[in-house]
Amino acid sequence: MPLTKRQKQVLDFIAHFQDENGYCPSYEEIAHGLELASLATVHKHISALEGKAYLKRGFNQSRSLELAPKYLQEQRRSKPSTEIPLLGRIAAGTPVESVAQRETLNFAEFTANANTFALEVRGNSMIDDHICDGDLILLEKVSQARDGDIVVALVSGSDTTLKRFYRESGDQVRLQPANSTLKPILVPAREVQIQGRLLAVLRKYR
Repeated sequence: MPLTKRQKQVLDFIAHFQDENGYCPSYEEIAHGLELASLATVHKHISALEGKAYLKRGFNQSRSLELAPKYLQEQRRSKPSTEIPLLGRIAAGTPVESVAQRETLNFAEFTANANTFALEVRGNSMIDDHICDGDLILLEKVSQARDGDIVVALVSGSDTTLKRFYRESGDQVRLQPANSTLKPILVPAREVQIQGRLLAVLRKYR
């Protein structure tokens, strides 16, 4: 039988609680977290989930719940893969043999991080760093930066720009473009707010 909406909420709450805390919630914590009226209601849902093979529990223990393999398998099937196969290496100059390998690239460090966000690039001020108009960039939300970091900076509370960040004497900040035709932006440090640091560049060709 399929899960009811409330049973799914109870199951997801237990899974999230375990991920966050490293142990399963008590019945009291489930009742409080889901605003259930009584522990009897929690017992009813737990029994139903156990009967449907989504949960396992020990006898007369407050933290004896365990997610069953059925739930974990369904979660894996419902989530898109964050890995793609890495099949080898290829030279952009002299041809080399491409050898199949049992490796993958895992994008979970980006997709699973709540501090990661994306922007679309407009303009070519960073073209010498191979960041072009129309590229998508992945960034980590930060408020501080090191010299040389490529950052998204809010200048004077109104203008946002993608540049390399450098501290200069006299409490100044230099926002350096990667384009020889453009001049750097020099502003007082107090007028610059760092909003993100570059993690990766994505480019689509179709």
